[in-house]
Amino acid sequence: MALDRRPRAKAPDRNLALELGRATEAAAIAAAHWMGMGNKKAADLAAVEAMSTVMQTVDMDGVVIIGEGDKHETDRLYHGEKIGNGLLPKTDIAVDPIDGTTLLTLGRNNAISVAALSERNTMINPRPSVYMEKMVVGKAAADVIDLQAPIEDNLQKVAKAKDLEITDLVAIVLDRDRHTELIGEIREAGARVKLIPDGDISGAILAGHENLTGDILIGIGGTAEGIIAACALHCLGGQILARFWPRNEAERKAAKEQGHDCQQILTKDDLVSGEDVFFSATGITHGEMLNGVVFRGSGATTNSLIMRSRSGTIREIKSYHDREKLKKIEAVAY
Repeated sequence: MALDRRPRAKAPDRNLALELGRATEAAAIAAAHWMGMGNKKAADLAAVEAMSTVMQTVDMDGVVIIGEGDKHETDRLYHGEKIGNGLLPKTDIAVDPIDGTTLLTLGRNNAISVAALSERNTMINPRPSVYMEKMVVGKAAADVIDLQAPIEDNLQKVAKAKDLEITDLVAIVLDRDRHTELIGEIREAGARVKLIPDGDISGAILAGHENLTGDILIGIGGTAEGIIAACALHCLGGQILARFWPRNEAERKAAKEQGHDCQQILTKDDLVSGEDVFFSATGITHGEMLNGVVFRGSGATTNSLIMRSRSGTIREIKSYHDREKLKKIEAVAY
């Protein structure tokens, strides 16, 4: 029998997105207990503790770049915290245990739990810049947008790239007073506007995912959320263009001292330069992207979006969790 001398493909290495999925599932379940209870602090604490507990078990030597604040503000998932069990690989971590805390505590849709990671020293450290101007699109329009061009020009190019009429487009915008003029320009151009009350990351994924209900996200939102969105867009093939947006001269000066150029247009590769980016989001409350946590007896059902940039794999995972059994083996408030 002749030997098969064809070169063998390299065996796939670990997909850390699946490990992130465990963390976002735990955070989502813990947070979901506080849905509609009006207590932001308790909801956030539950999600942070659950996510941190699971993250510490992951085989990685991680550093939190985007977290819950500085060390004096929180004792878990703080900026610069070492996380994981200390084994390789070395990674940068970005987390938002609850994207849409207000949505959750008011019992509204589209609250999610999010975590992302990439290789060490590949995530930009945004502090002290709190806000950035953003434009997000999916893969089809990734090469046509221009943050410095008029809104109508961008909408026309996105419509052409997606083989749509401009009147077919859905532009996602945070519902804020600062966007009044922007909303008027979008409507004047003929596109439809979807206003979201919160949930900047979720909105970016809606715009960046080819199979969801958005075509472009435009406006000013959180810088940390923009970097996490960049991780998702690495996996989806979409694009984010962003520029730091200081609210006052003090923030502008502080950004300059940190080496940030507030005039520079940043792409997803500037925000996250890693070649192997992992992302996980789990629904807390029901939404257009993911169904939220449902409790039944001692069980809980979760729905997650789990992605890896290098393989291009996008998973939609529905999981059933036996909370009674989990409580016996994990120190998480299921």
